[in-house]
Amino acid sequence: MNTWSRLELIDWLCWNDRNGIYRDEDSISEMDNILGRNEAIEIMSRQILENQ
Repeated sequence: MNTWSRLELIDWLCWNDRNGIYRDEDSISEMDNILGRNEAIEIMSRQILENQ
């Protein structure tokens, strides 16, 4: 994950959780901000651990 770009992380999150709000345009309209790289890594790690 540490070598992935922010956009690669967002693509994976969208693939793994189709109901999540990860893409910039969706995130801005829903929460008025965008998902940062570090936060994306935290969410991805949590999702992987929850699905074990």
